[in-house]
Amino acid sequence: MLEREEYVEQAYLFRVLADRLPDNIPLQDILEDVDEELMATTKLPLAVSFISSELKHLGQFAPAMEKLSHYFTPFQTYLVRAAEDDRGRFEMRVAIEILRMEAEYRAEEPTCQGIFLYQFEALCRNYLEYDRGLQAIALDPIFDESWHEWILTVRRQVGIIDLAELLYVRSEHYWEREKAAGRPDPPTDKPILFGVKEGRIAFAHHLKDPLFLFAALQRHLGYPKVPRPSRVDNSRDVIPQLLRRMERLETRIKLCEEEQRAGMDLTQFYVNGDVPDPPDPGAR
Repeated sequence: MLEREEYVEQAYLFRVLADRLPDNIPLQDILEDVDEELMATTKLPLAVSFISSELKHLGQFAPAMEKLSHYFTPFQTYLVRAAEDDRGRFEMRVAIEILRMEAEYRAEEPTCQGIFLYQFEALCRNYLEYDRGLQAIALDPIFDESWHEWILTVRRQVGIIDLAELLYVRSEHYWEREKAAGRPDPPTDKPILFGVKEGRIAFAHHLKDPLFLFAALQRHLGYPKVPRPSRVDNSRDVIPQLLRRMERLETRIKLCEEEQRAGMDLTQFYVNGDVPDPPDPGAR
């Protein structure tokens, strides 16, 4: 885990990228400009300088982040790589916004439960690959060995077993119900990862859409929300397009009226008023 100042500067970097990418500014130009704005006592300026140089040579963002695996998490690299994939529909501006909100959450008081649910919801909402995505999540430095093993278990069983059930059986609420029923204590190789409230919410959302589970956890426990892709507003382009179409329609109507009255005058289409000589009737 990095220091808090690093995550604060990361959140600022991703915020600047999210603000300037819609203006069609090249990514390497944005990185060169923001390099001077970052706090020099952090390691992020060095990382940005390396990414900018790699971006000029390779034209991609993710390979440079992968080389800086001691600074950027595997999940951050996975998001950027998925956004740079030409075959996918995941946009870079959405990936940058997800990274920004995650960095802001890490700069406060992050928990293993909050980080996992945030990253898993990002996979769900953006139709990303669960196999590679959960493998990247398991390698996050915030998770210990117990979390690492459980996330890999979720990776193998997702789509077969309901996510709410996977969360519920590793919650404190589940083992409280087991003790009340006279069953033994939880085994040592499967420690409790979620609290009572998470277990109750998971139990209430059994066999429901996982997005409902995420929304309930956010409402009741304050877990971070995953940003959704915003709709592109094309209303400002509608009026200029209508004006151009009206001009073309007026031109066509005028030509039709001239043709009906006395025939069409083709001289108005000659360049510089140069009228060609009439053809010689004797020349064949």
